[in-house]
Amino acid sequence: MLTNIGKHNWQLENTYARLPAVFFSLQRPVPVAKPEIVCFNERLANDLGLGFLNHEKENSVGYFSGNKIPDGAEPLAQAYAGHQFGHFTMLGDGRAVLLGEQIAPTGKRFDVQLKGSGQTPYSRRGDGRATLYSMLREYLISESIHHLGIPTTRSLSVVSTGEQVFRGEMHKGAVLTRTADSHIRVGTFEYARNFGSTEDLQALTTYTIQRHYPEIIHTDNPALELLKAVMHKQIDLVVHWMRVGFIHGVMNTDNMSIGGETIDYGPCAFMNSYNPRTVFSSIDTRGRYAFGNQSYIAQWNLAVFAGALLPIISENQEKAVGLAQEVIAGFRDRFTEKWYAMMYGKLGILHPDDKDKDLVDGLLSLMETHRADYTQVFLALQQNKELDGSLFRLEEFRGWVEKWKNTHQKDEHKAASLALMHKLNPKVIPRNHWVEDVLEAAVEGNMTPFNQLLNTLSKPYDDHPDGLQFQRIPEGFDAGYQTFCGT
Repeated sequence: MLTNIGKHNWQLENTYARLPAVFFSLQRPVPVAKPEIVCFNERLANDLGLGFLNHEKENSVGYFSGNKIPDGAEPLAQAYAGHQFGHFTMLGDGRAVLLGEQIAPTGKRFDVQLKGSGQTPYSRRGDGRATLYSMLREYLISESIHHLGIPTTRSLSVVSTGEQVFRGEMHKGAVLTRTADSHIRVGTFEYARNFGSTEDLQALTTYTIQRHYPEIIHTDNPALELLKAVMHKQIDLVVHWMRVGFIHGVMNTDNMSIGGETIDYGPCAFMNSYNPRTVFSSIDTRGRYAFGNQSYIAQWNLAVFAGALLPIISENQEKAVGLAQEVIAGFRDRFTEKWYAMMYGKLGILHPDDKDKDLVDGLLSLMETHRADYTQVFLALQQNKELDGSLFRLEEFRGWVEKWKNTHQKDEHKAASLALMHKLNPKVIPRNHWVEDVLEAAVEGNMTPFNQLLNTLSKPYDDHPDGLQFQRIPEGFDAGYQTFCGT
């Protein structure tokens, strides 16, 4: 049912605040000195039923800075825990406040959260603030991920605060308004298991199912079905990431969304030269969250989720463990099946058989050995072009191309094959040097390059000039490139 047609005000509720009080602390945003809107996502605002804010700039800057609380909001900071690089710790929203859930014209609800909105009871001696640079980065990358067709939280606005934030040196401060299907994480369930009662855990589970997976609420074992549903969502999400060369960078359990969205864009980046061991995060010194490890970490995180659910999977703990292990044991086969299906699509393989696994593996092996650009190789194959570089001059690669064409690019199937490749292979991604260039200009007050790149990344499957699509990465740039979590 459409619940918001013709409305010219916020349509906020906060059902999360109906959970037991252990899961949150009521907390208003801390006001800022001199807020100014830097970015505002008009298309997303319209989708959420907030298009009227396009014409209410004074109110908008108040809402998105935390200086003004919208009608219906019930601001709170969420409590959660998490395994960070494998180590369990108490966490929570240390620099974020959930205003509530905006009910869109479709009737669907979306969390609206202010990030960088000041200290909360979970700040752990932090200042609760965020830098303009890091919030613009999340805005840019999350919107790019959305347009690549990957489930993600999204960015509604970035507001500069007129204040300074210390991160080793002084930086301009900002608040990001983030929207999400919800901010419930694996770490939320860890928190319930470790710091709440069984009744608290049951309340969270019931709430999560009602919000995200209502179809399983009346099954024989809803908690076990929730584990299965979240596993399937996470498999699909990681396969999507690997399709486009995305490296999340900090796949801690508090950064795994129960709703299956990409969440938290700290040290994320995109891989250029294909190498499964690629890491850009400055804090991932051992490569735990490298590109090729992401599926293994997802499975590890899901095992933690399963452990948190055990008391309500069954009162008999031995039985609960057995049921949960059976679900988690199915992860690898299902992921592998989905990953190969995705890779077949990137190569336009319409009717794959087992021999095509060797075709995929052979290509990736050649690409890794010769440091070929992951995005550009698939695009060149799709467009029947040869790239400069050792891979395309290699006799072994030419033989691979001939075999691929003879098997899967026959005239009677070519149009359908190319259509499939077009759907799965982006022509542009947020190249690391592009991102850094536009962010450096933006924090100095020049938003033009940022907006131009944002516009380009909003059309990743459209044709762009070859000089853009096949642009060379600056020599040595990625070798020394590091990303940071922003806290």
